[in-house]
Amino acid sequence: MWRYFAMAGAALLLALAGVFLFRSSSVSALKLPGAPAARAAAVAAGEEEPLPAEAPRASDRTREEKRFDRYDKDRNDAITREEYLLARRKAWAKLDANRDGKLDFEEWAAKTTTKFAGADADKSGALSRAEFVATKPKVKPGARPRCACPAAPAKEETAED
Repeated sequence: MWRYFAMAGAALLLALAGVFLFRSSSVSALKLPGAPAARAAAVAAGEEEPLPAEAPRASDRTREEKRFDRYDKDRNDAITREEYLLARRKAWAKLDANRDGKLDFEEWAAKTTTKFAGADADKSGALSRAEFVATKPKVKPGARPRCACPAAPAKEETAED
């Protein structure tokens, strides 16, 4: 029975704390900034059109419809086996350097072999720690970072009196 009284007392204390919190003078009203003065003046003067009532809509095509259209090269609403394998054939043709229709290990590893040879500055056949740094993958300019974490807020330094 005493548990019910304790819960009722706790609920009453929380309600009172809420009332004092919301009626306190330290809580200021939310103030929204007005429209930028230049834009408001231009709209009022009729120089600039007001914003449209609705936001523009994206195409209703699904990802699969877009993917289907990429594969359907002749646009006959059917993907043949040749159309389906076209990307694989192009990738194979890039790797098959001697055009014999066979892919040996040296052709498959050509890019890696070239990268190793470029990094091996002293031509010793082995990479030192300093040479190995040259094999680091290059970051493409404009590439999105893997982490989409928000930036930490700048700390303001205040002088204490």
